[in-house]
Amino acid sequence: MSLDDRTPDAANPEKSTAATSTAAAPTAPPPASVNLVIVLLLVATFVMILNETIMSVAIPVLMVDLEITASTAQWLTTAFMLTMAVVIPTTGFLLQRFSTRAVFIAAMSLFTAGTLLAAVSPGFGILVIGRVIQASGTAVMIPLMITTVLTFIPENRRGTIMGFISIVIAVAPATGPTISGAILDHLDWRWMFYFMLPIAVVALILGIVLVRNITTPRKAPFDIASVLLSVVAFAGLIYGLNSIGEAATGDTAVPPWLPIVVGVVGLALFVWRQISLQATESALLDLRPFKTRTFTVGIIILLVAMAALFGAIMLLPLFMQNVWHASTMQTGLVLLPGGLVMGLIAPFVGALYDKVGPRPLVTPGAILVTIALILLTTLNAEPATSEFWMFTDQEWKVVGIHVLLSLGLGSMMTPLMTSALGSVPPMMYSHASAIQNTLQQLAGAAGTALFITVMTRGMTAEINDGVDPVQAQAHGIHQAFYWGAGFAVLAVVLSLLVRRPPRTDDVEEVVDASAPATMH
Repeated sequence: MSLDDRTPDAANPEKSTAATSTAAAPTAPPPASVNLVIVLLLVATFVMILNETIMSVAIPVLMVDLEITASTAQWLTTAFMLTMAVVIPTTGFLLQRFSTRAVFIAAMSLFTAGTLLAAVSPGFGILVIGRVIQASGTAVMIPLMITTVLTFIPENRRGTIMGFISIVIAVAPATGPTISGAILDHLDWRWMFYFMLPIAVVALILGIVLVRNITTPRKAPFDIASVLLSVVAFAGLIYGLNSIGEAATGDTAVPPWLPIVVGVVGLALFVWRQISLQATESALLDLRPFKTRTFTVGIIILLVAMAALFGAIMLLPLFMQNVWHASTMQTGLVLLPGGLVMGLIAPFVGALYDKVGPRPLVTPGAILVTIALILLTTLNAEPATSEFWMFTDQEWKVVGIHVLLSLGLGSMMTPLMTSALGSVPPMMYSHASAIQNTLQQLAGAAGTALFITVMTRGMTAEINDGVDPVQAQAHGIHQAFYWGAGFAVLAVVLSLLVRRPPRTDDVEEVVDASAPATMH
């Protein structure tokens, strides 16, 4: 039997190249320098993701302190994710053109500067600018971490390592609301950023001292037209979605349909330009990973999961604080167990992925997410008065539902990321990672905008019918969760199409048998 005959995608030159490249990579554990870089990347990413969700509990406080509406306040989260969606497409170029050390230091410097600016901001405008600068650093760090793992971690250990990455991705959002709740109960909201600043500074110093180059930079083309088109596309789409929510409560600067149309046109032109530049290897974002079905299906389901996650993170604090009048600290504590559960199961999910593949994990996870979102629509507008160990009956109900939601999301994230990214050729890892993270942030921003839009429009309609504002907001939030459940049902259906990417173990054995012993 020939080598090509033993490769699952022998007829596909791209897959064949991927298999050969993977086979040629050492299967021994990564060197100490790579392990050190991965650990520092995990620490830095934890701080950055913590920063991404720390604002969720603070939204009601900021609405009062800065005298802004919910649809305006959501820009503190939306602008962050939108910036990431704009910057991440450039990371495929950045990770090829510059060394690991240079990229790490630049990303942490941007994040630290943005954190300082947000901490000293006098009002909403400067605070948003600080968040945008923070996001610029975060946008580079996450693809750097994922590309490093895909490049240096052997295929048979990727699920486990991705599980540890999922711990960071899960525990940071879980602790964010709790930390911000504790701070807001005693201090001004600016102290949320003062809290993160020394951690960011320490991570930056450690990176300067300890991180060494583990990749070889090479010259890569940079297409400014693609960057401009990506800005128009993603900014137009998210601004338009956000404007729909604002239009429900009053006039907007421009009709919501206008930026949406501009965004759709910009996205179409961006895709067209990337496809036209692929032949010359000068595309800003190589879209060829979408030719792989495993990658495409995995990304679509991941987008639905991210929309549900960020929508729930945004609406649950609003429900608890505005409808139940719970404190910020209480809100953070209620959301803590779910996130911790997601973090605790992550390494086990990663290990299970290595054994059974993605589908036995993703389908049950999507079903759990659907059930949890439906259960969230049953929360009463009137909070229960009876208490049992810290929480009321209704708050314990939220804890249980959020744990169920987190179990579902935790079962989906690691298998989807690992199978999708592992299905593309190694030379496209940086582009596939950039695509995943760009769309992931766009989905989070779109999910947040959609949930807030549905809530606002539902609440406004109820108020116009004479319903009490608190009851009206509860009704609007219930409607938003119904929409989320509908998207989750779509994820259940699509999960049946998820497959494990073709393994290259057999190919590795054939190649390694004829390779020099020094290869290991």
